Amino acid sequence: MIYRTKGCPVGRLLIGAFSVFALTTTFGVSKPLKVYILAGQSNMQGHARTHTLAHIATDPAMAPLLAEMQTADGELKVCEPVWISYLSTDGVKQGQLTAGFGATDDKFGPEWGFGIGMAAAATSDEPILIIKTAWGGKSLHTDFRPPSAGPYEFPPSLIERLEKQGKDLEAIQAEKREATGHYYRLMIGHVREVLKDIGQVYPDYDPSVGYQLGGFVWFQGWNDMVDSGTYPSRDQPGGYDAYTEVLGHLIRDVRRELETPEMPFVIGVMGVNGPVKDYGPQEQRYAGVHQNFRDAMAAPALLPEFAGTVKAVLTENCWDSELQGLMSRKDAVKQALRKKGLKGKEAQAYQEELMAAEFSQAERRVMDTGISNLGFHYLGSGKIIARIGTAFAEAMQALSTSP
Repeated sequence: MIYRTKGCPVGRLLIGAFSVFALTTTFGVSKPLKVYILAGQSNMQGHARTHTLAHIATDPAMAPLLAEMQTADGELKVCEPVWISYLSTDGVKQGQLTAGFGATDDKFGPEWGFGIGMAAAATSDEPILIIKTAWGGKSLHTDFRPPSAGPYEFPPSLIERLEKQGKDLEAIQAEKREATGHYYRLMIGHVREVLKDIGQVYPDYDPSVGYQLGGFVWFQGWNDMVDSGTYPSRDQPGGYDAYTEVLGHLIRDVRRELETPEMPFVIGVMGVNGPVKDYGPQEQRYAGVHQNFRDAMAAPALLPEFAGTVKAVLTENCWDSELQGLMSRKDAVKQALRKKGLKGKEAQAYQEELMAAEFSQAERRVMDTGISNLGFHYLGSGKIIARIGTAFAEAMQALSTSP
């Protein structure tokens, strides 16, 4: 099933539950600990800097969520019922859920909105633990390749390209074999390590009550989408069928390894730049590739074997069109500056002149508070990333309550 949200608001799951959540002061351990696994690459890491929470405040519909992320004075809040263990490039970080479990200590990813959403939907005595593993710049076809997918097969067109470039094909193939599945194994290894000694992450864990694997969220895809070597027909219908196939293997293998054959699985479908139908002139040149890849990511949720247990969340619906429009205009300013060919202080002065002419002070404040990274990182927008996290929570909750 493909999961759509209308404009990706905070959603029914959170709006109806925050009043109950706010009154809850203690989460006991009379029920099994619910464990959710989050995995992927840089957008699962999260590149939203905390100062972009100020942009969320401009949207009244997101006020309930923002109230759980920061105080009225702007102090960051901790989601006390939820703990997290996060493995990434710099090692393991763990504690109670708040900002700082992103790509760096001043950033956050979907885990924050997801955890708040799942806690809001939980009963007062249901503790929650998130196990997150994410690394930037990683592929499914190689880095996260699951065992049942078999070895990476070099497309003939890629072999031909490498030979024409005079590359050592045998050495490249050996390197590929060594890299294949490395981050899949790290992911599974960290999950097992945490589950082996949950008490060192979640202090109130009661082994006599135990834990339950509540679900898995997968948010990855950029590196596969842009890989024309692995997907030589990516601009054609079915050009990413291999991605669909390997993602299906990932779902099966994770469930088998963790002995949870029906574990709910949420696929975060890449949605940078928003819905393809809304692409502007600058984005049209890759609209077809983007849509092909999104279709391939969502496809496993439509397979009969995954009916009722897998959902695809279209993160394109969480995109911020206001920020997109401002960034497009800023890109035009940069292009004009490059054409001028100025350097140093002259370039800075001319850029400021162009910015002053193009943007009002209010628009510049929106960019300063709303954007903290590049487009392929969802602009580093806290509003977008928080929306994505809550959309994942809504989809997970729907799977958990489905008959």
